[in-house]
Amino acid sequence: MPIEAVIFDMDGVIVDSEEYWWQSRVEFAEKRGLIWSFEDQKIAMGRSTVEWARVMQQILRLNDMPLDDIMREVIAGVNARLEARLPVLPGAIEAVKASGTAYPVALASGSPTQVIREVMKLTGLDQVFRFVVFGDDMTRGKPDPEIYLKTAALLGVNPANCVGIEDSGNGLRALHAAGMHAIAVPSPGFPLSDELLALGDIVLGSLTEFSIDTVRQLGE
Repeated sequence: MPIEAVIFDMDGVIVDSEEYWWQSRVEFAEKRGLIWSFEDQKIAMGRSTVEWARVMQQILRLNDMPLDDIMREVIAGVNARLEARLPVLPGAIEAVKASGTAYPVALASGSPTQVIREVMKLTGLDQVFRFVVFGDDMTRGKPDPEIYLKTAALLGVNPANCVGIEDSGNGLRALHAAGMHAIAVPSPGFPLSDELLALGDIVLGSLTEFSIDTVRQLGE
């Protein structure tokens, strides 16, 4: 089936902000004499705002701390880092723009709405994406396919005719559950297991390797 649309994730695909999320969560835990591990981070990656806050609440055993307070502090840490340096990943903006010349393109990100809007404004990609779909507006976050199914519906394209570009295990699981083609581009510093990489129809070292032919071959 031919590819009719391309959908991008943001954190770890367009911007190398996964490291910022990692740093902010570690800092959050350390302030309370706690430890946020690499394995903990992988559980939280790709999830919606409320869901990763709930993961943090459970792992760090902060049952008396409101989710809103966890979200507010961690997001503030990420935004401060983004404002100091926007870490656009190599080839990312070029990949979005190239895709936009051949297909309708959309963003489907579980990042907080305010973070997504800031990145879109700073990169100018708000002028390229036909739709930006916010995880905060979804009932369930990745690995649930809801955000990808919603994005396909907005684009007016059958999920089977879409290709998604993801870095995280939860994101790849969401694409697989949505019945979409998947290009895996693991986030720098956060490698994926062979089991998760197998969910990608194509695996790229970075988006500098991306081309429209990469997308077209998935529909052949």
